[in-house]
Amino acid sequence: MSKLQAKKVDLVVIGGGPAGLAAAISAKKNGVQNLVVVERNDWLGGILPQCIHDGFGLELFKEQLTGPEYAQRYVNELEGLEIPYILNGMVLEITADKEVYVASHNGVFCFHAKALVLAMGCRERTRGQINLPGTRPAGVFTAGVAQNLINLKNVMVGKDVVILGSGDIGLIMARRLTLGGAKVHAVVEILFHTNGLPRNIQQCLIDYNIPLYLSQTVTEIHGQNRVEAVTICPVDKDLKPIEGKEQKIACDTLLLSIGLIPENDLSKNCGVKLSQITGGAVVDENLETSVSGVFACGNALHVHDVVDFVTLEAERAGRSAADYVLGKSCRTERISIGVGDRIRYVLPQSICLGVDVEFSIRVTCPGEDVAIGFLDGETIIKKVKFRKVHPAQMIKIKLKGNEIRSICSLKVEVLQQ
Repeated sequence: MSKLQAKKVDLVVIGGGPAGLAAAISAKKNGVQNLVVVERNDWLGGILPQCIHDGFGLELFKEQLTGPEYAQRYVNELEGLEIPYILNGMVLEITADKEVYVASHNGVFCFHAKALVLAMGCRERTRGQINLPGTRPAGVFTAGVAQNLINLKNVMVGKDVVILGSGDIGLIMARRLTLGGAKVHAVVEILFHTNGLPRNIQQCLIDYNIPLYLSQTVTEIHGQNRVEAVTICPVDKDLKPIEGKEQKIACDTLLLSIGLIPENDLSKNCGVKLSQITGGAVVDENLETSVSGVFACGNALHVHDVVDFVTLEAERAGRSAADYVLGKSCRTERISIGVGDRIRYVLPQSICLGVDVEFSIRVTCPGEDVAIGFLDGETIIKKVKFRKVHPAQMIKIKLKGNEIRSICSLKVEVLQQ
């Protein structure tokens, strides 16, 4: 066992994906000199290097970049600012005193930090987590694993494919598999609406004539050594399969695109309060968690649909961490944000009155000609109209400090126009 090496730093950023890179760069530009990024993989950029399709950077750079191109811009900036980073660094534990224990090829470290940014990203939900029945043959992959195998290792995962779930990675993989010569027989979604961005429905399914089955699910996997077929079945309003409506589809591969889970085992260990809805930390407008000096951003905080929003959020976390390190911030009394029935979640979950706040909002179901309203009791403080809203699309709304300077409460609701 390597001897424990102790180091004092101002800031540790955990995770070297798009969130971690942007947070570290932002913190350095805002005055933090002694910081380090810890990444468990042997590369920076997170999942972006395997996302070879374009569409990244439209919000920030006003141009279409591939995932590797987007990531490389931030890797170059990180290195240009001479921000140190550790690859193959596994964070073993975080304490409430902001001690970070890291194991790497260069030994075991304990960083004593003034502040932390949690940017660990997320992981894919697996077959076992939805209790999908059937045999255990080869040919069952999560969509992200299939993307890694095809795009980075040049390994084609199958020729006849069914995709369970309509998350964005699954939609993108439907197109990628088709372009690679495979036949995608169906994308099956248990909900009555899709879980991916509308643009991906159009560009990845409709443009390639790939069938989409809503309100249906896979009820059984068939095959011994390799997947031979799956059974799909419509579901009722309680998402229970309707007996007698089963349909068997011959295939050799099943891809799962059934949701992402923020990585927060480390967060729990250091006492960070987590939201049961998002799976990430409960934060205020500075993205500070329930533990003073610990900030969260990116997919470790809540699952995003656009990487540009990850970057913008992480830049805010980096600025907030810098203010904390430099003694420019203080914890004041805050009010909690309430949500209406048609709002899945609002982030941040609490705010300080009288300061500008940007809210990230997700609705529970699709809607047309609606408005997102901010209410103090029965009084509407602000109302923003939308032609369409969808659970897959994060809504961003800013409130000025003078709009919420004197409120007693704040609740976010979907209102009919």
